[in-house]
Amino acid sequence: MATFVYSVTMSLDGFIAGPDGDMSWMVPFLGPDPAMDAFVAEVGAVLVGGGTLRGRDPYEGTAGEGEVFGGGWEGPQIGVTSRPVAGVDCTADLDEAVARARGAAGDRVVNVLGATLARSLLERGVLDEVLTSVAPVLLGAGTRLFDHPGGTAVRLEPIAVAQVPLATFLRYRVVRG
Repeated sequence: MATFVYSVTMSLDGFIAGPDGDMSWMVPFLGPDPAMDAFVAEVGAVLVGGGTLRGRDPYEGTAGEGEVFGGGWEGPQIGVTSRPVAGVDCTADLDEAVARARGAAGDRVVNVLGATLARSLLERGVLDEVLTSVAPVLLGAGTRLFDHPGGTAVRLEPIAVAQVPLATFLRYRVVRG
């Protein structure tokens, strides 16, 4: 059965995008990352939120622009949006998107992209893991990794920690029950 993993790069102060969805802050941290490369090899499908599909691309202006992991991965992409996107199987129904992603991934990883989507999956009990590459930068403002004021605490169990050349790689399992 597929494992749903939210993967994201985050600033040390907890932001995954700068003000107005700016992703350009990430450019200096997109270099070689053996831990992330190993993760990408596990991915069988990508489930991506509408905001991420329409958002700024950290690979903007490069050969990898518009590609998952800057072109480092190819496979089925399921978008949770009512707006069609070229090359992406889109549906506005979250349950349908989850089912499509699960079917496409088989027993591999469904890589979740998008903060709002990840939070929704966490609330529904679908999200299995959180993988965060923490970049050595302080943004001060923007989109938080998980922003749920008044929400309940979610326990995480460490799976892997690695210091890579440009970030610190952290992978956690969501503890249920």
